[in-house]
Amino acid sequence: MNLTLSIDQRTLEKARAAAHAMGLSVNEMVRRYLEQLAGEGDPEASFQEFRDLSLNGGGHSGGRRWSREDLHRG
Repeated sequence: MNLTLSIDQRTLEKARAAAHAMGLSVNEMVRRYLEQLAGEGDPEASFQEFRDLSLNGGGHSGGRRWSREDLHRG
């Protein structure tokens, strides 16, 4: 099924940049969001995506420990 949305140019440009950073198209990003909203996502696929990101994300704290105050500081 197709869906047509009206959105201002600036918002679309920001959405395209966000989608690109995630390796997705705006269409795919919106589709996933709507599936989650409707509760129709695949839990196994979501778990696998989370697992892959956590294992391959490349982030490293360098041994730094964060206090509660550090995390809530603005």
